[in-house]
Amino acid sequence: MRLSTPTGDEEVDLDAVDLFDAATYSDGDPHVVWHAMRDRAPVHRQVLPDGRGFVSVTRHDDVSAVLRDHTRFTSKRGTLLSILGSADPAANKMMAASDPPVHTAMREPMAKALSFTALRARHPSVLAVVRRLLAPLAGAEPWDVAEAGTGFPMEFTGALMGLPESDWPELARLTTMAIAPEDPSFGAEAGHGSLVAAHHELFEYFGEQVQGRGERDDLIGFLKAMDVGGRGMRADELVYNCYSLLLGANVTTPHALAGTVLAFAEHPDEYARLTGDDHQTSIAVEEGLRWASPANHFMRYAVVDTELSGRPVRAGEAVVAWLGSANRDERVFADPYRFDVARTPNRHVAFGFGPHYCIGAPLARIALRLLFGEVVRLVERFELAGPVAHLRSNFVAGIRSMPVRAVLRPGAAVEPGEGADVVSATSR
Repeated sequence: MRLSTPTGDEEVDLDAVDLFDAATYSDGDPHVVWHAMRDRAPVHRQVLPDGRGFVSVTRHDDVSAVLRDHTRFTSKRGTLLSILGSADPAANKMMAASDPPVHTAMREPMAKALSFTALRARHPSVLAVVRRLLAPLAGAEPWDVAEAGTGFPMEFTGALMGLPESDWPELARLTTMAIAPEDPSFGAEAGHGSLVAAHHELFEYFGEQVQGRGERDDLIGFLKAMDVGGRGMRADELVYNCYSLLLGANVTTPHALAGTVLAFAEHPDEYARLTGDDHQTSIAVEEGLRWASPANHFMRYAVVDTELSGRPVRAGEAVVAWLGSANRDERVFADPYRFDVARTPNRHVAFGFGPHYCIGAPLARIALRLLFGEVVRLVERFELAGPVAHLRSNFVAGIRSMPVRAVLRPGAAVEPGEGADVVSATSR
């Protein structure tokens, strides 16, 4: 999705806007549309040709309210536009498709297992993955950061879940199909059929994983032993939540990686401000998350008649909270269309908000901080080496292909690493 800077002077016919169409995000410019909506129609209704409809909310406060308040907006009827108007078969079985108290019973033990404290021991293994990922930077050929990043989260999430390494490339492909089924990279399969196929294969895969293993010290083993309100998880609940955890990992991290590198290439003065200080890098990672906003939307259904920004929302309406718009809201962010590596405060909602705040956020932050800590120590500047191809998806603001060249800092050198060459900085 293009990360453009609207001027406010663009003529936007809100009656003709189609926020459901995946091509709006791969080929169009939704930031211009969202800017107009925040200004003129913060609660905007769209009806599809087949009669289905949804309400879009684009202001930060409204997005936060929808995601925070399960008493007004339920997750049980579906959380993504891909299943608009259909009953969600995962309702009250998958953490993401449930409300408290079911959601709370599932989330609390999972959150402890995926906390910063619980994941601290994995830092060295994630850093090893980071160095293998960055090894091509030392070569003369362009590096497609988006393509390489697709498999990045699988290398630590797959290991955390205890999934066979030989399965990781196919799982990365299937999760991409699930979040961007209309992307032309899937050829003749592209469209609703690819979504159905991806779901079928992933559910079947996790069914086999859940049934075909004994007691193991990994995340799936933890889920199997987890107490959920005085009972263990059923087989269908295990499958849905394994799917959700893997999908979540592959939604945010690779596209935050590519989007941040693109920002570094397009805003070299901002990148030059980074010195390698860990705290400074962490702040820059948060700005990269705000800037890229990889998760484009989450959907809820209103359970009561209510209001947002003083406009009515009727019980039963699907309400879509656009995270990418909330993260450019002028009411919350000073100069929101400026990429600022030192932005504080930064109240972005890239990981969602409220009780459904992304449970994998600690792992994603660990990976991105370690990765960009290495990047800043190694790379003097990035240069685009070819066109940027955006993912065709209304759910993920992703990049499918983005070749770059990295100019390394003086003293940066390639040293042998375990399983692959790794790049290291000797002078910084």
